[in-house]
Amino acid sequence: MRMGMNPTDYSLFRHIASAVEARTKPYRIESGAESGAPRTCQLRYNRPMLWGLFRLLSILWLAAPLQTLSQQAPPPASAARILLLPKRLVGGEPATLAVLDVNGRLTPGVTVNFSSGYHLITNTTGRALFVAPANPGVIYATIGSRSARVYTTILTAAEVNLSLLQVSTAPQFASLADRFELAGNGFCGDADANTVLVGGKPALVLASSRAALIALPPTDLAPGPANIEVSCSKRSAPTFSMTFLDLSLDADASPLAPGEHRTLTVDVRGTAAQVPLEARNLAPKVAELSGGNPVKVSSSGGAENAARFELIGREHGNFLISVRLLPRPSPLRR
Repeated sequence: MRMGMNPTDYSLFRHIASAVEARTKPYRIESGAESGAPRTCQLRYNRPMLWGLFRLLSILWLAAPLQTLSQQAPPPASAARILLLPKRLVGGEPATLAVLDVNGRLTPGVTVNFSSGYHLITNTTGRALFVAPANPGVIYATIGSRSARVYTTILTAAEVNLSLLQVSTAPQFASLADRFELAGNGFCGDADANTVLVGGKPALVLASSRAALIALPPTDLAPGPANIEVSCSKRSAPTFSMTFLDLSLDADASPLAPGEHRTLTVDVRGTAAQVPLEARNLAPKVAELSGGNPVKVSSSGGAENAARFELIGREHGNFLISVRLLPRPSPLRR
């Protein structure tokens, strides 16, 4: 069976009207006591929402059919697993984080704990606007009581030219179905205040700070190179190019039997170059992923660009494998 590999599902945005304004007070995170009243920021969800964009999945579930959007409800906070936090923050400046569940859906009502001792809760969009601590250095955040930490570096305003919007680092390759992160300066900390165009089509900005931005490509983008345009508050960054890849899985989706060997083939469209991929076994009791868990490989390159992973059955049942493109950020050539 051949199926598209779509690592992220942002269908929770179907619960937001296409022209709704939510007035929200950002959290202020300090290393000590809270100082000063939080600023009030305007979050606007006024871009047309293309429902097809949000049928993307974070996990390849080879045994079960996908639910339709009409059947989907906002995931419970207890299902939160993935924290999207920009890798760079600017002290005293606003930023936006997002939380996803195990299927990649934006998750509301999730408590996020910072190592500085402050806590915040994601709103109905699965995101939260906050003000970064003033003190520079490295901090981390966790989802509720979960142990996994997401680290970020706090920069001083002197280290970042906030008046100039510029992208300094971007991945050479990105998946058509997964998020990508840009680093630079002058982005808007309110994620929705940024505009990112990929091949002239709007991308969805999930999280951002004044020094980094995480976005999801438009759903109807074709594989291959595409120009990236970034703007914020009437400022625009120089246009640059990224290559977007279509990853599809060619595999037998029937349940595995104990001792059975099965090959999973991931076809890569959009480049003839070798690209790094990672497979993660999410049902280790049912199957063993040859080479460990996770397994990192490079695609073959060439006209028939593909990567292969080997599964060995442990007990009769349905296997669950997540495959993603590994990002390799690189400085942009000016």
